[in-house]
Amino acid sequence: MLNSMLLAVMQSTYTSTNANGTTEFIVMGVCNLLALFVLSRVIWHPHVGPKMPLPFPSLFNNVSVPAFLAAMSAGHILGALTILTLSTAGAI
Repeated sequence: MLNSMLLAVMQSTYTSTNANGTTEFIVMGVCNLLALFVLSRVIWHPHVGPKMPLPFPSLFNNVSVPAFLAAMSAGHILGALTILTLSTAGAI
C-alpha cells in the first residue's frame, strides 16, 4: 500500500512535459551526429569488425558497427542530458 503522503509528494513534484516534441527530436539528432563525428575519431579501434554503411564514410571516419553503436549510445546519453538540462532551464 502506498502512503498518501508519498502520493502527495509525487503529485507536487511531477511536471508534465511534451515527450515527443520536435525540439527534443532536433536536439537528440544533433547530439547523436556530434557524438558520431567526434567519437569516431577518438575510439581506440574504430575499424575492428564489419564496416557500417554510412552515406559519407570519410566524414564519419568509416567506422565499424561496434564503434557506431558505441557512438550512438554516447550520443543518446549526451542528448538525454542536454534535453533534461534545457527543459529544466525552460529553454525548450
